Amino acid sequence: MKVKDVMTQDAACCSAAANVGQAVELMWLRNCGMLPVVGADRKLIGVVTDRDICVAMGTRNRLPGELNVGEIATQKVFTCKPSDELLEALHTMADNHVRRLPVVDDEGVPQGVLSMDDVIVHGDLNKRKGSSDLPSDEIIRSLKTLFGQKLPLVQTKSAAV
Repeated sequence: MKVKDVMTQDAACCSAAANVGQAVELMWLRNCGMLPVVGADRKLIGVVTDRDICVAMGTRNRLPGELNVGEIATQKVFTCKPSDELLEALHTMADNHVRRLPVVDDEGVPQGVLSMDDVIVHGDLNKRKGSSDLPSDEIIRSLKTLFGQKLPLVQTKSAAV
């Protein structure tokens, strides 16, 4: 089974120059938790997640309209291609502790997004259809790897807020 068979196509993207308020609105309208960030050539240059935005808003002491996506976007991005095997993409997600992969073409232009939700929904559909393209034990192993990650150790004055 290929990534293109289960990915969310036509993913919403934003530019690094977009402000965080615009990114939040786009995430809300498109019901997504991650936006690929593209340059003027439409090639992927990073990603911004709802978590990135929450952390930035809680730590930067700036309004969303004053902060550009490029200032908070993750630039080290793991990707896959539409023609990649789904199992390979699942392993990339688990091994790198990411819940979503931008799906890019050979030039690096986003074609969609593959999320753990897509994988889980597809795995459930396969079970009902009797297909074994994506074994449920592989989905479970990947979920355990992904969600079993350790939290960063941060020294704080008080753990209670």
